[in-house]
This record gives sequence, structure tokens and C-alpha cells, in this order.
Amino acid sequence: MTSQTALKPAATAVVSELDMANAIRVLAMDSVQKANSGHPGMPMGMADVATVLFNRFINIDPSRPGWPDRDRFVLSAGHGSMLQYALHYLLGYEDMQIEELQRFRQLGSRTAGHPEYGHALGVETTTGPLGQGISTAVGMALAERMLAARYGADLVNHHTYVIAGDGCLQEGISHEAIDLAGHLKLSRLIVFWDDNAISIDGPTSLSTSMDQPARFKAAGWDVQTVSGHDMEAVAAAIEAARQSDRPSLIACRTVIGKGSPNLGGSEKTHGAPLGEAEIAATRENIGWTFAPFEVPDDVLFAWREIAGRGEAMRGAWEQRLAASPQREAFENAVAARLPDAVFEALDAFRRGHVEKATKVATRKASEMALEVINGATELTVGGSADLTHSNLTITKGMNRIAPSDYAGRYIHYGIREHGMAAAMNGIALHGGFVPYGGTFLCFADYARGAIRLSSLMGQRVIYVMTHDSIGLGEDGPTHQPVEHLAMLRATPNLNVFRPADIIETAECWELALKSRDRPSVLVLSRQNLPMLREAHSDANRSSQGAYILREPARHRAVTLIATGSEVEIAVAAAERLETEHGVAAAVVSMPCWELFEEQESATRKAVLGSAPRVAVEAAARLGWDRWVGETGAVVGMAGFGASAPAPDLYRHFNIRSEAVAAAALKLII
Repeated sequence: MTSQTALKPAATAVVSELDMANAIRVLAMDSVQKANSGHPGMPMGMADVATVLFNRFINIDPSRPGWPDRDRFVLSAGHGSMLQYALHYLLGYEDMQIEELQRFRQLGSRTAGHPEYGHALGVETTTGPLGQGISTAVGMALAERMLAARYGADLVNHHTYVIAGDGCLQEGISHEAIDLAGHLKLSRLIVFWDDNAISIDGPTSLSTSMDQPARFKAAGWDVQTVSGHDMEAVAAAIEAARQSDRPSLIACRTVIGKGSPNLGGSEKTHGAPLGEAEIAATRENIGWTFAPFEVPDDVLFAWREIAGRGEAMRGAWEQRLAASPQREAFENAVAARLPDAVFEALDAFRRGHVEKATKVATRKASEMALEVINGATELTVGGSADLTHSNLTITKGMNRIAPSDYAGRYIHYGIREHGMAAAMNGIALHGGFVPYGGTFLCFADYARGAIRLSSLMGQRVIYVMTHDSIGLGEDGPTHQPVEHLAMLRATPNLNVFRPADIIETAECWELALKSRDRPSVLVLSRQNLPMLREAHSDANRSSQGAYILREPARHRAVTLIATGSEVEIAVAAAERLETEHGVAAAVVSMPCWELFEEQESATRKAVLGSAPRVAVEAAARLGWDRWVGETGAVVGMAGFGASAPAPDLYRHFNIRSEAVAAAALKLII
């Protein structure tokens, strides 16, 4: 990185904000042209707005991009990633040299097609699917308010800024997000709408007549409308938004591809290079006389001065932190370091319930484990998508988050599964809390987009998904998940836990809390399940993903593998095989396929054995062949469920110990 001293221009040099904005424009169009791929139009159109925001308002320090009280910037319109990459180069992020812009969208570069969390410094979240960025930002803004309620404005006092496009606002998830943000009065959230009236197909009028400012007003937002190319008007709008007691939308009327004399305002600039001739014409049109990827020192210095301002702000904050009596607690919070007391309490919990042989639904076991967890730490923040007393996600002493009252620990997300999952990503990314939230497993479909991003970004977000099978009964096939376990298990870097009893539930909670580099889904039953462990184990037996729950006294003839509520059925089948047929059957409980995959081959072989295998799970077969082999059998669901009491459904679909035993006998006789 070139030093600021070396860049310092002559005293007479004057750099306008338009010059600074034009630097973004040319870097965006040059990078897209060199890659022969990308979206130059949005960066060119929003360059003026971004320049005003960063030059006059935003507090970031590229030399310490992760300092806790920085402003968050979310490029929700992630296809316009060259806006962010150009900003990062101009501001002086050490990992964003000009060579990275020249390698835009190439293998191994930091400049991916969309901003990717963890690929480049200062990228606060992955914003690929439109609408996820603005929805994640709601979680960030909520986390800021919650952390400020605990530690005060001296330590927590920043804003979350979002650039969103028409695509972000047309996606349904945005409605859930803006409704929640307006209800909670998240006044530190400021969204810039790139109102260029263009989408990939052409004018937005082809597909929408929505009055977006009216929609935001109806959701309780402060709304302003400005020209996105009138820098003073943009600055005044930002200043007013920062004073509002509500979240703010600044609708910025812009020209997509601004500066391009022949293609500006056209969908042709949205997702394709401008072409050499049009780039030359654009340079002439905006008065830019420099070669591709060349930014004059005076313009670059003006941008680097912003970094200097942020460095001073960060230094002043660090002095306040050093003098604060809350320093240790604050640092532990932002690092989301759970105390050892949490895991000690869970160990005692398991020991006590083995002795009691507690029989409860695993959703109830989860609530009981959460009582222990939430009592041992204040870092956990819970919630539910309007199913609190079905998911059992609230515990004693958890006060609710309310509009302008952020001191609690429980969030009523409303009937917004999409928005809840995205907001939890934002809370985790912001730092300070370990979020968990509940819904029914069948609604994992709605949360799917954000769950995928949790996994992609490696965030410790815990999804509590109850009513996990036909065992929920009378609500019928619309609510009885069949394919959802396979869908979730197919997602990389996601632990899917389906515990069999209260002991495994506590173990799975422990594993989810310790999984700092990935999200977890806890898949829990509505119906009561017996405690299946015969004795307490100091070790967390679920930690290897699968283990031998019951081993026969003599050489096993068959291995029965099950998860969740069907482990009870596998145990009954093993007893039936022994007493009625003299067949020695082992029972393997497999609460987490993903953790079992990570074990050494020898460990997996020791658990699964060499005998024929039968799996039982009240779900689709897909994926089970990995564990039972080509000659194994699976007792499960071949279609959707039905509306009836749970025992009747298990009999109707023949997910019973008799069926498991029959499948085993067929394999070995």
C-alpha cells in the first residue's frame, strides 16, 4: 500500500467529491471490462452517494477493519461488488491492492463476483441472494442497540448503512426485514435505495408499480427522497436520518451507468462490460484522462484521508475502552466467549437426568437445557417466528426486546421465518451475542436462504426446529417434514442434530454452542421420548456424530441405525430380534451425520461394523445409502404424511419395530 505521506499532493491541489466519485466509476468499468464479466452500472450510478457517505459520515478504520464500534456497511445489491472493491482500494485496505481489482472475478482473487464474508477485509456479510443483505443488516442494527443497552454509548455507538437496489426491495424477505426494523425502531439503520428504475429485463415498470417510499413509511420508517447525484442533498438526507428515532430510507434517484454517454440509464450497463469504445467515451465524458486502473495521487490521498479520520476515531474509542470498568466483560462479549460454567452446568444436567430417566419430548428437553445455558451466560439471545410456546425457546428471566427497549434477551420475530434467519446472521456477524431462534422444521424451506449463508460464512447461528416428523400428528402433511432433513444435510458446513432423548439433546446443545465456525440445526420432536442411555458418560457421546447405543453380548448379526424419535424403535426392534429370532442386533444412534463424516475411517468402521445394516428414520430415504450400503435397507417415508394422531401415523406408514426387524431378517436370512 502506498503511504499517505508519499501520496500527499501539492498544497494547491483541490480534489472534489465528484473527482473521488469518478475514481469509483472508472475502477468499476475497467475491472468489469478486464474480467469481461460483471455489473458496472450500479457502481457507476451509486458512486456519488457512496462518496458522500464515506467522505463525510462513515467511521471505519481500514488498518483495524474489525474494531467493534465501527460503522457497518452492507452492499445488499451485491452484484455491484466493484463499488465495494473500488472503495476498499481507494481507502487503503491492505489486502485490496490494485492487482486485486485487475483480477476481478478470477479464481483465487479477493474480488469475487459478489462480496464474500471472509474473502476480503471489511466485507461485513456475504450478499449474494438479493434481499439477504438488507435483512442481515437489520440483525446488525438490532445487535448494536442491544449491545449499547448493556454497555452504554461510550463503547457502542455506531450506525449500519445499506445500499440496496430494486431487486433487494422486490424480494419478499425485504418486507419481513423492514417491518421488523420499523416495529423495533432501529434508528441506527440507514438504507440507501438505488432508485434507478432498471432491472435486468429492462425498466422496472415491466414488473412492478410498487410505491416503495410509501411501503417503508407504512412500516414505520423515516423516508426521504433525493437525487442520488446531488451530493449536498444526499449529505443533508444522511444528516437528517442520523437524527431520526426510526430506521431511515433515503430513496436516491440515480442513472444506472452514470457517466456513460451512450449506455447510461440503460439495462445494458446492468450486467455486462461497457466495451472498449464506450469506456473511452465515458472517460472523455467525465474528464478522466488517466489510463485503466490508474488513480492520480491527489484523488487517492483524498480517499486515504478518510481512513485517517477513522483511525483517530478508533484510537479515541480504544482509550475509552481501556478506562472502562466494563472492559473485560465487553471484550468477552464481542468475542462471544462462552464461560466454562455453561458446559459444567450441562454436564451436571446430563448426569441428573440419566439418574432420573427423564422422559420428555426433545423440544421440552431443549427448553430444559436452555434453562441451564441461559442461566449460566447472558451471551445467548433467543427468539422464535411466532412459535415461542411450541418451540419452547424462551426461559425464565428472559425479558423481551421491545421498540426502543433493547435490554432484554428474547426477540419476537413474528411470522417471519425468512427475516428471522437473516437477522440472526446479522446478530452473529455483528458480535456480542450467540443467537438462536425457533420455528417448525417444515418451515426450514422459508429460512433456507439465510441458513445457506450462515453455513457459507461459518457463523455460529443455532436454528431450533421442532415438530420434526410425522410424529407431530394432526396438523397433517403440510406440517410434517419429509424431505427437509435431506435438504439440510446436503448443505456444506452445517451441523444437523436430531437427538434421540434428553441426554442427546443436551449434548447437541453443547456441540452447537462450541461450533464457532458453523451453524447448527437442532431437529426436535413434539412427542415424548424415553431416556435411552444406560449410564452417565463424562464424554459427550454425540460429539463423534454416531455411537453404539446398544451392543449385543455376542457377535452382531445386524446393525440398526436410527436418529431422533426412531432410535426408540430401533431399540425395540433389536430386542424383538433377540427374543423372537435369536438374532444379535447392535443399535447405533446417529444424532449428527456431519460429525460422523469427520471421524477417522477406523472410528466409523468400529461403530457401523461389518454386518448388514438397516436404517430407520421417519423421513425420506435420500442420503441413507451412504451409511447402510448398497445392500442395506431403510425403513422410512416414501411420500408425504397424513393428518392423524402420531401413533396411528407410525402404524399407517409402518415405521415400527416389527418392520425394522423384518427388514433385518430379510438381509441376513
